[in-house]
Amino acid sequence: MTLVVLVFARDVSRSAHGAITNQRSENRSFAGLANALIVQQNDFDARMARLLRSGDTLSRPVFDARLDQLDQQLSNWSAAAELLRRPKLVHDVNDQIADITETRIADYEAIFAKITDALTLPATPDNGAVVADPAHSLIETGITWNKDRGALRHEPGEVRLDSLTSSSAQIFSESGVTNLTASSSLALVRGISIAAVSVLPAPLPARRGILLLPPIKKLRLAVSVVNTGFVVQDLTLEVSMQPTNGPLPPERQTFHVVLAPLQSYAFVAQEITVVPSERAVLDIRISGAPASVNMVRSKSYRVEMSPPGALPPG
Repeated sequence: MTLVVLVFARDVSRSAHGAITNQRSENRSFAGLANALIVQQNDFDARMARLLRSGDTLSRPVFDARLDQLDQQLSNWSAAAELLRRPKLVHDVNDQIADITETRIADYEAIFAKITDALTLPATPDNGAVVADPAHSLIETGITWNKDRGALRHEPGEVRLDSLTSSSAQIFSESGVTNLTASSSLALVRGISIAAVSVLPAPLPARRGILLLPPIKKLRLAVSVVNTGFVVQDLTLEVSMQPTNGPLPPERQTFHVVLAPLQSYAFVAQEITVVPSERAVLDIRISGAPASVNMVRSKSYRVEMSPPGALPPG
């Protein structure tokens, strides 16, 4: 009987020791992964704080690129947070860090949206995050975690979980986008222009402003436009051909496009019917942004069609 009791006690002791060993290993593995995620968040916080402090010295494209670089990191946090939910540890510390991380992702997305709207930057993807006061939420989640991060300090492994920082949230809570919207280098300056006009067949030599063409039946026209502003720009192009003699009626074509920041676009108009000896006025106009200095927004040409006998041989 005594032997049975001793064997049973030994097995219980070994089982308890094994359980503690497993728990110690799980706690330490969790701490390593959790602290790596916290380091990422704190590094992000420091970079975001620098951008809020000194972003007013940057150009719009550079500022937008840095904001986008930060935004792209957030999806990595979400994946890492989900991995931390298993295996379950005491005090629900797994779910706590994962839930706090998801909340902070939504908070930062909301701050990015406020900055993007205030500066009229190209829109970032809408992740559906609606947060009334994201800066306050970031500060509160940081306080909550820093108060409860000692949950595993006296558990097997005696692991130490790092604290979260919220310096960028504090800056945004105090000044919002005030210094950014006051920056001349971040101010929105719209500009659209006609960059080039191509006519096929190529016009014959003539005075400036005159398109002297051989006696063809169809005129092909292409217009290249450029968006010089760092902003998404709606653009409308109008091409009109107004004959001043001959049997043909006026012709008008209208095109619309949404042009990306600092990008160009080539419109190819439908063929325009012409006749030999015709005289007409060709007008090309773009609209969609306020007029800017040195921006070519319209071009007008006198079209002169050669008589039938002027058709080149062959």
